[in-house]
Amino acid sequence: MLKIFNSLTKKKEYFKPIISNKVGMYVCGVTTYDFCHIGHGRTFIIFDVIARYLRYCGYQLKYVRNITDIDDKIINASYQRKECINIFTNRMIKYMNQDFKLLNILSPDVEPKVTEYITVIIDMIAELLKLHHAYISQDGNVIFSVKSDINYGMLSKQSLSFLQFSDKIKKINTIKKNTLDFVLWKTSKNNEPYWNSPWGRGRPGWHIECSAISRSILGNTFDIHGGGADLLFPHHENERSQSMCVNQRIYANYWIHAGLVNINNKKMSKSSDNFYILRDILKNYDSEILRYYFLSTHYRHPLYFSEENLKKSSCSLIRLYRALQNTNFSDRIIYNSIFELEFKKAMDDDFNTPMVFSIFLKLANRINILKKEKNTMQINKFASILKSLGEKLGLLLHNPSDFLKNISNYTDKQIQEIEKLLEIRNIARKFKKWTTADNIRNYLLSLGVVIEDNQNETIWYDKKQS
Repeated sequence: MLKIFNSLTKKKEYFKPIISNKVGMYVCGVTTYDFCHIGHGRTFIIFDVIARYLRYCGYQLKYVRNITDIDDKIINASYQRKECINIFTNRMIKYMNQDFKLLNILSPDVEPKVTEYITVIIDMIAELLKLHHAYISQDGNVIFSVKSDINYGMLSKQSLSFLQFSDKIKKINTIKKNTLDFVLWKTSKNNEPYWNSPWGRGRPGWHIECSAISRSILGNTFDIHGGGADLLFPHHENERSQSMCVNQRIYANYWIHAGLVNINNKKMSKSSDNFYILRDILKNYDSEILRYYFLSTHYRHPLYFSEENLKKSSCSLIRLYRALQNTNFSDRIIYNSIFELEFKKAMDDDFNTPMVFSIFLKLANRINILKKEKNTMQINKFASILKSLGEKLGLLLHNPSDFLKNISNYTDKQIQEIEKLLEIRNIARKFKKWTTADNIRNYLLSLGVVIEDNQNETIWYDKKQS
């Protein structure tokens, strides 16, 4: 039975959906003011795998991932580029979709834009004002009152008194009643995008958007809320607080947070110029290698990003594809094997993908042993199992030979020359001209090309992939 680490209780809990066999999951999506970075890639691959596994377990999943298409950063970025904000955000969304498609991240069931839910957001703010959980400040902004929620800080495990003390140290000048209070509706300045509301022209604050959208689509209470660990406080704390105040019931039953990406032992941060744009990495690495790498560390742990670690993941994925090469896995039959039981046991333990990868490598080793024994039936059986289980995580989707060639260090022209030499060599072997065949093999080996003669074909790969 599936167990999930719940950030709210700080422990693993058996997963029990509100409605049997149906799951509602909301994940905080991208703010479209720039290209996606590798932190986005990791987070949304993780939740893509979680969504895939929930469906594999038989749940009817409704997966909602919002798009923030209005906020201060977006406005500033569009002004800097002298571009209409709608054109700018649509372009950023297009780039996001391109990156996610390359990473084989499936689209969520619902992908709402904040600007499409302004009326719903205004209605929720009005409810919070009516219930005295919010107030209108001197500058016309609508502000949530943190002191009105006695349970504030429960998600992030911080006491209100400690947070207030910390804020006093910062000596922030504010017209809010409490420096911890946060904006629900922000008055727009001249020449800024705005929507009409009972409190004047303005736009929604960041935290209220997720509360209003999730309630509109999934209801007052739903099963899983997810996002990156950087959102735990203040975003998710504030979101949970305002939702429970207005709904007067539990907001989300399980909170899942993906660990942060560290570069040079420091948290990745755009403000510190310590980050990588996702599409820049995808220029140098196959997207499936990147997906494998992001899943090679447990989702709750920090990911220490480095070229060396990427290359290690590349080697591991190559081992799996080499095991699948020259096998017949077309039927994708699982055969109710021990490997599927191990796969499910690992995934049921809080989506333990590193353990799953160790199972994949066991399968690859089994296939390689069977190849030496030339046990074709068993080879194909275990290849089918490996291929099928890999696909459940969005991996091993390529033809093995094509994948291994595509990630080699050779240009298209060099690949054509290699394959032409192999064609000549195969003709030489057919007419038993072994000296010619051996000379071509040795020449290719000097170039770093390893060849293997199988019953039906000759395959080759870059020696650096070994």
